[in-house]
Amino acid sequence: QVLLVEPGGGLVQAGGSLILSCAASGRTPSSYTMGWFRQASVEERAFFAAMTPGGGNTVYGDSVKGRFTISRGNAKNTVSLQMNSLKPEDTAVYYCAAAWVYSSIKSDYSYWGQGTQVTVSS
Repeated sequence: QVLLVEPGGGLVQAGGSLILSCAASGRTPSSYTMGWFRQASVEERAFFAAMTPGGGNTVYGDSVKGRFTISRGNAKNTVSLQMNSLKPEDTAVYYCAAAWVYSSIKSDYSYWGQGTQVTVSS
C-alpha cells in the first residue's frame, strides 16, 4: 500500500508559475513510477507526465511539454511538478499517482493522491 498526499495547488494568473508536490509513504514508494494526471470539470482524467523510479526517464504529454517539469526528491519518495507559462486551459484538479510500470495509461496506476485544484485566471 502506498499513500500519496498532495499539498499545494491554488490560483495563479496566466503566464505565471506554480509548483505542486506529492509525498509518498508506505511500501517502498521509491520503487514506483510516479505520474501526474489532471481532470478539468467536464473531461476525463488525463495523463500528462511521468518519471521512472530512479528519475532517469520522463515523458510528457504534448499539452505541457516544454512548460512543465517533473522531478523526484533525493529520497525518491517525493515528486514535484514545476509548472511554468500557465494557461487558463491548465485549470483542473491535479492528481499524482504511482504505478509499477512506466506508463501513461491511467489503469496502470494503482495508487492516487487526493487531488488538488489548480486555477489559472486570464
